[in-house]
Amino acid sequence: MKTLVVALLLALSVAGPALAQEIAEPKTGTKFIVKDGNTSLLGVGLRTKTIAKVKVYAIGLYVADSALAGSLKRKAGTADLYRELVDGDFRKKVVLKFLRNVSTDQIRDAFRDSLKGEGNKTELWVAYFDDVRTGQEIVIGWTPGVGLETKVAGADKPVIKDKAFASAVFAIWLGDKPIQEDVKSALTARAAELVK
Repeated sequence: MKTLVVALLLALSVAGPALAQEIAEPKTGTKFIVKDGNTSLLGVGLRTKTIAKVKVYAIGLYVADSALAGSLKRKAGTADLYRELVDGDFRKKVVLKFLRNVSTDQIRDAFRDSLKGEGNKTELWVAYFDDVRTGQEIVIGWTPGVGLETKVAGADKPVIKDKAFASAVFAIWLGDKPIQEDVKSALTARAAELVK
């Protein structure tokens, strides 16, 4: 019996930290890991569409730990935080986890609308997206010295080496006129904790 109790306590001590390594988007329960390499999850949100608030995707924002301890430090709750998240030259990415099927036209039109005025790079980039199925992921990231990286349903797309265009992409969620205001604030929900 004593051995069983010890084994159970050991199992719980191992499982406890593992469970704490994810954060769930509250309205859908969609989980995001807290740490991904040298980046940390800054917040999670839920993209909805139409008056009926149809759930399209859960989204998580990851930011380089070096930026959290550096250029973002003491900017929690300020407009400077969002400007730096959009324009900063540090590793960052958004992970979109789709909660419904989205057609090629729907996803391309949504990104195209958000990137009006960004020129031919917009057409190049939106062509990366085809039909997205429930459960699939899109990962969009900026890596200094590399460029804007896009992965759709596990497939890497060609890198776009244009910092201004990358800033426009991140502004979709974090800019002055975001696609959804509550997503913008949700994506920085952990800022007070991480960028003290």
